[in-house]
Amino acid sequence: MRRLSLMTVAACAALMFGTAVHAQQPVPAAAPPPAPPPYGEPITLEQAKKVAAAAEAEAKKLNLNDAIAIVEPNGQLVYFQKMDNTQYLSVTIAQHKARAAASFRRETRVFEDNIQLRQAYYALTIDGIVASRGGIPLLEGGKLIGAIGCSGATGSQDEVVCKAGAAIIK
Repeated sequence: MRRLSLMTVAACAALMFGTAVHAQQPVPAAAPPPAPPPYGEPITLEQAKKVAAAAEAEAKKLNLNDAIAIVEPNGQLVYFQKMDNTQYLSVTIAQHKARAAASFRRETRVFEDNIQLRQAYYALTIDGIVASRGGIPLLEGGKLIGAIGCSGATGSQDEVVCKAGAAIIK
């Protein structure tokens, strides 16, 4: 009986140490994200109006009713418009998307991709994250001057509307 218990202990130890080696295999490193753009002068009211007008024109072309928010690099609202018949919560969501894009200096799509594709659920615990398309940084000469956020349709449609507005800035 004593031999049986020593054999059992030895077998259990072999299994335990064998699985520990497999569990500690290194995870391949992902490529580092690109450096965020530097800050530029904040977007002007006139620029913001032109960005919003281009976004609205795209939304109308697609038969969408979006809320459109334009913010400075610090996330403060510069210009906002809501198309007729836009759902009420889209007012808040558009502003939140714009603030997230400006604050993190990247498209909000990045967070959606990190959660869906990489299962990086930790991102949901970071204040200010919006894991939905429709927040786009506004770059002028490679520098961040603000961001646009759109809401009222699907995330993919909001992203298309935002990109049409962002294309106005060179």
